Amino acid sequence: MKINKSTDFWGGVMFAAIGLVFAVIAFGVKLGDIVILPGYAMGTAARMGPAYFPFWLGVILFIIGVMIALPGLKGKGKTVEKFHWGPIGFVLGGVCLFGVLLKPMGMPVAALVLVVVASMGSHDFKWKPVIFLALGLIVFSAAVFVYGLKLPIPLCPNLDSLQELRLCRG
Repeated sequence: MKINKSTDFWGGVMFAAIGLVFAVIAFGVKLGDIVILPGYAMGTAARMGPAYFPFWLGVILFIIGVMIALPGLKGKGKTVEKFHWGPIGFVLGGVCLFGVLLKPMGMPVAALVLVVVASMGSHDFKWKPVIFLALGLIVFSAAVFVYGLKLPIPLCPNLDSLQELRLCRG
């Protein structure tokens, strides 16, 4: 397959896929009497149910995605370049590690791991800017979420001796 504008094509495919997922989850999937994915009540335009807005938003997003992707297939173009799974893996891995490490190790350690692992997906990875970015993110997140919004996010590892210190909240 020849693709004229690969960014348009892949962006459209992404929009269409996300729209399709939203519409299917809202509407549900049934094969006869077997419910594979339970849906929500659709309702009407006058009396909207919980599935009405997500379903139609998904349909519109799907249509927009197809409209963006199709022009990318027209004309003479280069072949589809290889998809790079590595950066996506590093970013998703960093987010997953953040979720796993947040409660036992605290927000500073989890955020540091998140920024370092996600940054490893870049071709321009350098330690010094990544560490400064991580420290800035930690200070900003602690100021906004822990001290500003007073969310119960742990700042220190979940060790009994460290929890007794006044600095360790959460």
